[in-house]
Amino acid sequence: MSLRGSPVVEHATLPGGGTVTVWVGVPDDPYIDDKTQLTTVDIQLHEGDAVVATLSTVLEPEQTSEGLELAREVKAAIEAGEIGLHANELEPFADRLR
Repeated sequence: MSLRGSPVVEHATLPGGGTVTVWVGVPDDPYIDDKTQLTTVDIQLHEGDAVVATLSTVLEPEQTSEGLELAREVKAAIEAGEIGLHANELEPFADRLR
């Protein structure tokens, strides 16, 4: 199992109300038929069907436990009000090796 076929999904409750979905996985690329060639792992924040922030990470598709750790860290930071829903606020999480 890898983040390519099984992304990590966590649901965070916003301090002011509402929720956001924290998604860590390999995003689909409609121009590439062979999905095994996709190697970029992203972190995305979703509000409903809208992606409000996305950023590439240093993770590899096989790093499923690290992806789960990343999603949980971001969820906790959002719920604590430490970060907002902007890509630049995800950078410290996305750039750190686990």
